[in-house]
Amino acid sequence: MQTFTKAERISLQREIDLLFKEGKAFTVYPLRVIYIKQKPFSGVPVSILISVPKKRFKRAVKRNRVKRLIRETYRLNKNPLWESLASSEKGLLIAFIYIGNGVCRFPVMEGAMKKVISSFSL
Repeated sequence: MQTFTKAERISLQREIDLLFKEGKAFTVYPLRVIYIKQKPFSGVPVSILISVPKKRFKRAVKRNRVKRLIRETYRLNKNPLWESLASSEKGLLIAFIYIGNGVCRFPVMEGAMKKVISSFSL
């Protein structure tokens, strides 16, 4: 299943507040990952939030490009994470915050995303 639906996005303010207040964090360059082990209210095993700071990219075109890149690499590599969480009846809320200075290439982002997902799949 390589789709990315609206239910997989964190949209409730209480989930966002909980994630940033009580979540744990680690960094896999060019991403900072904040997560909390909790079943999302939307009913899917994993819900994500993607943030690209305006301070690093003044132009919305570049910010949107980075967001699309993160979303696409997550969509292509999420299956192992979903399978491990579906079998254990647990859930995750994850925030991906881009910390790089420039727009990175797809292979770099995909490598970082694979490292992030493999760290959750343990």
